[in-house]
Amino acid sequence: MSHTVGEFDLIQRYFKRPARRAALGVGDDCALLQPSPGCQLAISSDMLVQGRHFFADVDPRSLGHKALAVNLSDLAACGAQPLAFTLALSLPEVNEPWLAAFSEGLLALADAHQCELIGGDTTAGPLNICITIFGEVPVLGGRSQALLRSGAQAGDDLYISGTVGDARLALEVLLGQLSVPDVVLAVARARLETPTPRVELGLALRGVASSAIDVSDGLFGDLGHILELSRVGATVWADEAIKSIAAYTYSTSARGQYLLNLSARQWHHLALAGGDDYELLFTAPAQQRNAVAAAAASSQTPIRRIGQIDATPGLRVLDAQGLLLPDNFASFDHFA
Repeated sequence: MSHTVGEFDLIQRYFKRPARRAALGVGDDCALLQPSPGCQLAISSDMLVQGRHFFADVDPRSLGHKALAVNLSDLAACGAQPLAFTLALSLPEVNEPWLAAFSEGLLALADAHQCELIGGDTTAGPLNICITIFGEVPVLGGRSQALLRSGAQAGDDLYISGTVGDARLALEVLLGQLSVPDVVLAVARARLETPTPRVELGLALRGVASSAIDVSDGLFGDLGHILELSRVGATVWADEAIKSIAAYTYSTSARGQYLLNLSARQWHHLALAGGDDYELLFTAPAQQRNAVAAAAASSQTPIRRIGQIDATPGLRVLDAQGLLLPDNFASFDHFA
């Protein structure tokens, strides 16, 4: 543990890099960012607070990855190309091994998406990470190509990318509310601590999807934002959503049926209300199914069709037999 590293030494050692795409990066009072001609800036901020968003003993490399991943996920949901980000970091003390690992995880993901760190702030205080990210989306014929929450239409298909429910499964195990074999927890915990931002899928869905949102607070909760802003309803096939849980494969495989002993209600809760998945929930017209499949293939992202958009307001949840299920799967609320 070191107490000799000052704020500017800390920035210089762990976070300052030469500017690449930015006109001016770390070191001045402001960074300068020049979007491409004919593009709009897409901007989002997310905060991670110890004890609220992550455990105190989380691996700092994973935490660095997740801190940026949740912001990249917002750009993905907008169909935006990542450009740059700022980092505001509050630290209880200067722990150099922790900082080295944190910055390694953060900057490795940044490099993978060519998204450079251009500024921010550090201060002493409870561990708190706040990132503001910048991306760009083209404007064609005077119309933004950004994916929005407000474009869903009756008759559209409803899709989810990747897997949902694993992060919540890991959280409940870590909180002592569930018990699963180590092999299942390993899969689920990786999804909780190192989520995959679906940037490539978001880009591929521009001009194809009618609306999109990233799943951070739970599938139903985030779907509700699309339904409200698009002024539509939806029917969700619960059993299709359940199949999106990666850990589910362990319980349904011939080799591992004994691994999990969860009720249908528990499976529904994980898939429909879990949160922290950072997958893309999106809608697209039925005639775009081939284009959606092509977007999934080109981005190497698995997707699953889990329902449809209805003209009738409200949310209807059907089981495998087509019977209505209660839709009271409460999603995460920071202030609840």
